[in-house]
Amino acid sequence: MGHRLSKIYTRTGDAGSTGLADGTRVAKDSPRIAALGDLDELNSVVGLLLTEELPEEIRRLLTGIQHDLFDLGGEMAIPGSALLNEKSVGELEAAIDRYNAALGPLKEFILPGGMRAAAVAHLARAVCRRAERRLVAVAATESISDTGRKYVNRLSDLLFVLGRWLNRNAGCGDVLWKKDRQRR
Repeated sequence: MGHRLSKIYTRTGDAGSTGLADGTRVAKDSPRIAALGDLDELNSVVGLLLTEELPEEIRRLLTGIQHDLFDLGGEMAIPGSALLNEKSVGELEAAIDRYNAALGPLKEFILPGGMRAAAVAHLARAVCRRAERRLVAVAATESISDTGRKYVNRLSDLLFVLGRWLNRNAGCGDVLWKKDRQRR
């Protein structure tokens, strides 16, 4: 691969626009750029999760997800492109089924927390849901891939399940929301 960035600052965005990979310029606060930013933030939080002590199988899964998220960011940077495929969605569904099978059924709402890795997985889930909302907003006015939207929807489910699984695996269990607790 050749050099991608020979100069980090270009000054081309100083007036509030940025370039897409196809050469068009858009406002930095456009829905497409907001979605791209949320996907970047999500990928960063997944990277943060990867700094935790994790089983190797989860580390491989999350690393693959980072690559998929980068591909999805590429779709947003190149209008009309489709870099993810349904196989990626199927892999998420298989991972959800595999990790959820080890968990007890949910009878209560749970709070993000427990061990640090689980809390980071829940943070990633919350950022993922925001990225999904942004993708839906872009899709209301522009064409984006259905696969990308499905992928982010499944990913938020997987991150929820992983948060629960990581707590269970560490012997913490879920942090349950208590409806009738005394208010301070």
